[in-house]
Parts: sequence; structure tokens; C-alpha cells
Amino acid sequence: MSNITYPLATATWDQAEYEAIERVIDSGMFTMGSNVLAFEQQFAKYVGSRYCVMVNSGSSANLVMVAALRYRRDGTALAPGAEVIVPAVSWSTTYYPLYQYGLKLRFVDIDPHTLNYDLDALQRAITPDTRAIMAVNLLGNPNDFERIHEIAQAHNLTLLEDNCESMGATFHGKQCGTFGLMGSFSAFFSHHISTMEGGMVVTDDEELYHIMLSLRAHGWTRNLPRDNRICAKRDDPFEESFRFVLPGYNLRPLEMSGAIGLEQVKKLPEMIEARRANATRFAEVMSEFSWIRIQREIGASSWFGFSMLMEDNAPVQRRELANALMAAQIDCRPIVAGNFAKNSEVLKWMPHSVAGTLSNAERVDQRGLFIGNHHYPLLQEFEHLASTLRKVAGKSRV
Repeated sequence: MSNITYPLATATWDQAEYEAIERVIDSGMFTMGSNVLAFEQQFAKYVGSRYCVMVNSGSSANLVMVAALRYRRDGTALAPGAEVIVPAVSWSTTYYPLYQYGLKLRFVDIDPHTLNYDLDALQRAITPDTRAIMAVNLLGNPNDFERIHEIAQAHNLTLLEDNCESMGATFHGKQCGTFGLMGSFSAFFSHHISTMEGGMVVTDDEELYHIMLSLRAHGWTRNLPRDNRICAKRDDPFEESFRFVLPGYNLRPLEMSGAIGLEQVKKLPEMIEARRANATRFAEVMSEFSWIRIQREIGASSWFGFSMLMEDNAPVQRRELANALMAAQIDCRPIVAGNFAKNSEVLKWMPHSVAGTLSNAERVDQRGLFIGNHHYPLLQEFEHLASTLRKVAGKSRV
């Protein structure tokens, strides 16, 4: 990282996080405990949800979120064979838990400006087998949840939200991750906050909350309240030590991750504000380069990173642009996983269908990349970026 002039991600810690780790070490309690519980309560308060379950990664958050729907008792369980609509551009673990619980993926194209769902395509994609929509807020940008709610309600569909890249984003003043029945978050190093590794699911549904508490730790009852929505009252602590009621996992976070999270969430509003200020400056810088399209904001994005989609009149190909950026020590990546439907080697294992064409997702896959955003001003980094882009355009005319 030290050799990169404009890195993709940087640490958001200061002395407070290291002192939190030391307190956990001094306590001798390293696995999930009081710090994790306190962080869950603080994070739920921050986003405005009743409940939060912390796990060991954002990927695990998606897994436990999808799994919880399988074990509902009120007749709304998401049974194997049901169809779930997904955007064609997202990360792999948006899709894998759906397959792992026997659900069928239906890929839908994205909007080339927002990089979220093409909402008209989403509406056309619904079939008699569709039972849920997975909304993914890409690179910090909210979906238009007003329209998505209209679509979901008209067809009686469950809405889930993968908000792993968009912590702190809001739509009409409401936190993203709270529009669906459940919403997932990530606290990986490169994300808005970092707890080393970590992820969260929030919900207002008590039954789903209790299911996730059990699934997170082996499917046992030990972490459930005495009166809960899964099993009979827990009256005998000895017998309840190893009582299993659901086919769960070990997705528990470390106690250190909870302690770090308590310090990080205090800083989150300020860090989101700094990222938004950088986004305003980025748009000003990029107005000089008409051959690059940047992401159009919906609501109030938390700007995970800055996408760059090359227009037809671009003076170079994406490979040349990526090479030039990397040569200038500007870290860049493809836009998430690009068009995920291109991955035939893994999709051969996963029942799926494609609704219409994925032309915009394919364009992002072939002509898009993104660079980093951070919790501090990027004035010098943006000057370096602009200088590099001018050189790229100038060389192409020689």
C-alpha cells in the first residue's frame, strides 16, 4: 500500500481501535461476547433497525440472511425452487447463498448511469415463480426503493437488501439496508468501517432475528432469549448447552471485532460526510473528461468508490486506461464482478435464467473500472488522476 499514490483502500483506525483490541486481550475473552452484543445494539441504533446480528463477514451476512428465510414458521418461508431476481452486476456472494438454499437466480440488467437495477427490466422480469427480489446498492449508491417497493408489493414479493458496499447511504432520509425485510452489511478492510473481518444483518422481524442468532452458532439454542420464536422456553441451562434446533454454521465474529466496531461506528457519520465531499470534488474533476461516464447518484450515496465507464468516443481501450492508471500508482479494479452471468464455469452448477438482455451489464464488464474513495480529502489524489487522464488522452492522439 505504501507504494501506491492513490490506493483503493486505507485504514480507518487510530489509537482508539488498538486500545479496544488491548482491552479484549486483557479480558481473556476472545470469542463472541459482550463487545459483539454492544456493537450490535449500537449498529442497530445507527441504522434505525430493531435488531442486528453480527457475523464474521459480509458474505456470511448474506448467507445467514438467505438461510433465515428458509426456516420461517408463518408460511412465508422461501422454499427451494423459488425464483429470486438479482442484478447482473454484483459480488459473488450476493448469488451463492441463494443457490446454496435451492433457489433459482433470475439475472436482470442494470441501468448504465446508476449501476443499480434497470427498473423497467426488473418489472418485466417477474414470472409466476418469482418470490423475492435481491436489491444490491452498488458502490455506495442506493436503489430507487420507492419504485422497487411498488413492484414488490404489486406482486407480493419479499425484498432483501445486499448493502455490503453502501453502509451510510440513505434514500429519502432512510438508511439503506433497512428497506427490505433484512439487509446485510460488510465491515471488511476496504469498506466504510473495518472490524478486521465482519458483517451484519439488520431486521425489524423478531422471528428472523432469533433464527439468525441460532444459525450463526451451530443452530443451537444457547444464544436465544428464554422466550423466543423458535423453540420452547429455555428453562434448563445445562440441557440447553448443546440443544440443536436448526442446521446452522459457525459464523460467529471475534470479540475483538465487536470492540473495534464500537469505536468505528462512532466515526461513521464523519467518515460518510468526508466521502460525500470527495464525491462532489470527483464530479468536478471528471467534468473535463467527456469520454468517461461516472455513476449517477440516487438518494444520498455513501460513495464506496468512484466508477469510470468509458464512452464510445473514448480515446483508448479499458485495458490501456487500467495500465496507465496502475503505472501512475493509481489503484483500480473492474466494477465489482462485472457481468456475473458471464461466469459459465460456476453458473453451470446454479439454476438460473436471464431476463431479456444484459447489454448494460456487459458494457460495464468490458468498459468499466473503479478507483477508491476514502475518509479524508483527496485533493492531491484527484490532481494526480486528472493529470494521468490528460496524458492518456494526449498520447492517443499522437
